[in-house]
Amino acid sequence: MRVALLALRLMCLAWLWPVTQLNSNHFPNKRRHKEPYVGENTKQKHGGRVDLKIKKMDSTKSLLIKSEQLLRIEDHDFAMRPGFGGSAIPVGIDVQVESIDSISEVNMDFTMTLYLRHYWQDDRLAFPSSSNKSRTFDARLVKKIWVPDVFFVHSKRSFIHDTTMENIMLRVYPDGNILYSVRITVTALCSMDFSSFPLDTQNCSLELESYAYNENDLMLYWKNGNDSLRTDEIVLSQFFIEDFQPSFGLAFYSSTGWYNRLYINFILRRHIFFFMLQTYFPTMLMVMLSWVSFWIDRRAVPARVSLGITTVLTMSTIITGVSASMPQVSYVKAVDIYLWASFLFVFLTVIEYAAVNYFTTVEEMKKLKRAKIPSSFNATQAMAFDGCFHDNEIDLTSFTEAASTPNTERNTQSRNSTVSAPTEGTRLRRRHPLKKNLSFIMSNSYMIDSYSRVLFPMAYLLFNIIYWSLYA
Repeated sequence: MRVALLALRLMCLAWLWPVTQLNSNHFPNKRRHKEPYVGENTKQKHGGRVDLKIKKMDSTKSLLIKSEQLLRIEDHDFAMRPGFGGSAIPVGIDVQVESIDSISEVNMDFTMTLYLRHYWQDDRLAFPSSSNKSRTFDARLVKKIWVPDVFFVHSKRSFIHDTTMENIMLRVYPDGNILYSVRITVTALCSMDFSSFPLDTQNCSLELESYAYNENDLMLYWKNGNDSLRTDEIVLSQFFIEDFQPSFGLAFYSSTGWYNRLYINFILRRHIFFFMLQTYFPTMLMVMLSWVSFWIDRRAVPARVSLGITTVLTMSTIITGVSASMPQVSYVKAVDIYLWASFLFVFLTVIEYAAVNYFTTVEEMKKLKRAKIPSSFNATQAMAFDGCFHDNEIDLTSFTEAASTPNTERNTQSRNSTVSAPTEGTRLRRRHPLKKNLSFIMSNSYMIDSYSRVLFPMAYLLFNIIYWSLYA
């Protein structure tokens, strides 16, 4: 039975084989479609009914030609500017300042990050378009076409940001108009005037110019006039930005001619509060501290000398610190005037005590000479007696022991002056007022401190009024 069934199957296969070959010969070019894969979630969602959806094809694959072929880059020489041999090509500039990163007084420069946009027309890049839509490209196409060679005048360092790709955009319109945008950080020179530092206002500018093309080949201009310069909200630590203003002009080079130049001008006004805390207030305190010596007893030599030297050294430290953070300029700054004037007040305080000590010493010497001094009383004992130093070489024993007291001597001189009359031929001499005043001050040296307590503060107050009225 099994043999019969096997023979029947072989006969059926032999009968169906010619039919299969015939079908394959009649439809040789029949396309075979594969059923797209549909996940299990899709089958469950539609209750077992599968909707076959064809994936949308990538638009770049549907293009008949590539972008370089569309723009006909290979058909033109882009080493030459558009309209070569004709009039100058106009290139509009538009700038958006992102930030001012730093301003250095020592190096006299500033660092700025900005978006620099160029606008021009190149008929060689015009392309047909039914929708009149522009096409945007990155830095790879920029290297194959002509772009303006704008550079920053007086720049020290500059670079194009390249994270994660080069920050360059090229947008081409069907009529050949081009927008070329680049994000740049540039460090440029700013010639600063520190005559009024730190109460100063600085005018800085960033200058743009074509490197190779003079005004006969390329004309730079602001795209939208004064609205071509836009800024984000910029906050600086030491400066307040008063104004951003675009301008333009011409620059002449003897070997190549005239070039169009664009300026980004901005005015910086310095915040004074930082310098008030770091420089002016400590200086004022040191000057006022030096006045304390006027209330210390004039015989307290160590106390007054130590106080004077301490204030002088502190002022020297403040002046050195301010000078280290500033450029070495050849003119006097406003802060230098204030610091050195304050230093002069502190120095005069030390000189004032030197004068007081000297006059006191002279006064005590005269008292010792007029007083009754035993022969065994030496200079060391005299210094211990009155707190003043006396020269060891002074011979105090030559005076008579019965010397009169100052009051008695003064009365005797007054009597002699009234009784005795000038003889014939004697010339009366007039005492000079200056010498008289000097003698009075020397005999009353304590009055120097009394006058200094008033004169020094009044003079320093007058100096501050004049200083802040001139520079503030």
